[in-house]
Amino acid sequence: MAGAQSNSLLIDSMQRLKLGDQTALAEVYQATSAKLFGICLRILGDRSEAEDALQDVYVSLWTNAGQFDARRASPISWLATFARNRSIDRIRRSGRLRAAEPITAAEQVADGAPTAVAVLIEGEDRARIHSCLGQLEDRQRESIRAAFFEGFSYPELAARASIPLGTMKSLIRRGLARLKECLEQ
Repeated sequence: MAGAQSNSLLIDSMQRLKLGDQTALAEVYQATSAKLFGICLRILGDRSEAEDALQDVYVSLWTNAGQFDARRASPISWLATFARNRSIDRIRRSGRLRAAEPITAAEQVADGAPTAVAVLIEGEDRARIHSCLGQLEDRQRESIRAAFFEGFSYPELAARASIPLGTMKSLIRRGLARLKECLEQ
C-alpha cells in the first residue's frame, strides 16, 4: 500500500477490527508488522524480545481496537505508540535497561511494502493493459473485463450475452490474442 490510499485502507481495517473482524486484524498485521517490529527491535535491542513485544502489540490491539479514533491519530502513529509502550513495559518488567541496537539493525527487517520502482512499474503496466483493452472491439473488451476483473465464468458470460458458450470462448480467445499482440509491442 502507498500513501493516502494505504492510510484509508488501514483506517477501514481498524474500523472493522473494532467490530471483531479477524480478517481486519490480519490486514493490519500485514500492513504494519515490519515497521512495528523495527520500533520494538530498536527499543529492546534483542530480536526475541522484539518478537514477543510485537505479539503483545497485536494482542493489545485486538482488545483495545475500540479506542482508535482516526480523527485524533493516523493508524500507524497510534500503533507505533503501542509498539513503543509495549517495548518500554517489557524493559521495566525485566528490571534492567538494555543498550539499544544501532538504527542500522532495522535495515535487516523486511518491509513487505512494494518499492517505489515496483509501484511505478505496476502503474505503467496497468495503464498499458487498459490502453490495449481500449483497442479491442466493445464486445471483446467487456467480455474480457467481466471474466478477468469481475470473476464471471464463461457460461455466465454466454448466458448474459445470449450467445452459445463456444462463441463466447472464441470471442474471448481472439480478444486475448489481440491483447497479447498489443502488449508485446
